[in-house]
Amino acid sequence: MVLKDRIQLSHGAGGKLMDELIKDVIIRNISNRKVGGGVGLDEFDDGATIPYGGVQIAVSSDGHIVDPPFFPGGDIGKLAVCGAINDLAMIGARPIALTDTMVVEEGYPVEDLSRIVRSMSDTADHVGAAIVHGDFKVMPKGKLDKIVISTTGVGIVEAHPILDSGLRDGDVIIVTGPIGDHGIAIASLRSGLSFSTSVISDVAPLWDVMHVAISSGRVTAAKDPTRGGVAMALNEMAERSGVSIWVSEDDIPIRQEVVGACEMLGLDPLELTCEGRAVIGVGSENAEGVLEAIRKVPEGRGARIIGIVRGERPGYVIMETSAGGKRVINPPLGEPTPRIC
Repeated sequence: MVLKDRIQLSHGAGGKLMDELIKDVIIRNISNRKVGGGVGLDEFDDGATIPYGGVQIAVSSDGHIVDPPFFPGGDIGKLAVCGAINDLAMIGARPIALTDTMVVEEGYPVEDLSRIVRSMSDTADHVGAAIVHGDFKVMPKGKLDKIVISTTGVGIVEAHPILDSGLRDGDVIIVTGPIGDHGIAIASLRSGLSFSTSVISDVAPLWDVMHVAISSGRVTAAKDPTRGGVAMALNEMAERSGVSIWVSEDDIPIRQEVVGACEMLGLDPLELTCEGRAVIGVGSENAEGVLEAIRKVPEGRGARIIGIVRGERPGYVIMETSAGGKRVINPPLGEPTPRIC
């Protein structure tokens, strides 16, 4: 697909268009893309690693522009900290520290800013990470919509980096809870939508989930299905690992309220953003043990095995439908709801 000469909203929506922009415009123009033998830009993963002495230091950056800043189940502060923590967790790193940059519109309520910062602190405390540095700027009224937060997380890889390219034939795919909650929670607040739901955002830090998974079995790959949802996460893992992923429609956990909202809006729940879920590949020899361990963690109580990895048809994600057929799950062009995270 040929890139246009102007940036479109779809270029930031987490799908194929964003991937193309990052690879063709951003990464191509950066010459030094990794440190030593660490994970860098070319791996196109959730984070990077820097070898230092006998350890691998992990780093990841995330920007957040969610609208509205406060939503059922969370706010932009919690979302921003979870974004950094979860990207570190997906590569097998224990979060230890974060920095943040806040850009706020002139006239923004001070009490709202205080609530957001307290939420950031509480979320970092949950995983034992410290917020150690930051920057703060104000834009003239009308030049920015409310607030933007960018976070960078620093962690320590506890065993070895877990990469999207690590899936192997026979591995089992686990999703750690019902999908699509965050996307529908935000969509229900947006102007012009004629429905409301009881669904709240799934936004949550995932280090505890990943820690027990790593401790309980052989984790081969992991990804948090943010922009582009589970559909994008599975496609990226299949493509980078050179395998196919076969999932069962009946095994994918989706709340009925999310299904109903998607039918009303013409959305695919597989493409909706999740902010507190992980898609994890594990060795088949102890998949049930890993699943049981994940379910003991509050953020993983709804975990289910949804599919398996095969060596045939590399790069494809195939769903066995409730009706008994099969269909290919294609990577979405982008997140259907803008400013979702």
